[in-house]
Amino acid sequence: QVQLVESGGGLVQPGGSLRLSCAASGIIRSIYDMAWYRQAPGNQRELVAAIIEGGSTNYADSVKGRFTISRDNAKNTVYLQMNSMKPEDTAVYYCNADIQSWSRHIYWGQGTQVTVSS
Repeated sequence: QVQLVESGGGLVQPGGSLRLSCAASGIIRSIYDMAWYRQAPGNQRELVAAIIEGGSTNYADSVKGRFTISRDNAKNTVYLQMNSMKPEDTAVYYCNADIQSWSRHIYWGQGTQVTVSS
């Protein structure tokens, strides 16, 4: 059984920073793409940032220059460093990973709340 467990969410003031972490555990043979999504109330879930196995990244236009995605393959962990945060970044953030266990599936974390407010 593979699980993704997120941490690092919380309340931050506009202009502040947060770092999210997502660790994969269980029987893992390979992890391919990893990503962060977010969903604000009343909105669809949207891609924030993604990182492939080789390390290439892509970002939503709304977070370019402010957020940085990275991964530690030895720890099966993906991170999202969020700087210069804005109220519109408020959402539940979910990590996502394409993982080869006994078979290959897309897994999701349980979500972590991020609130940007003064």
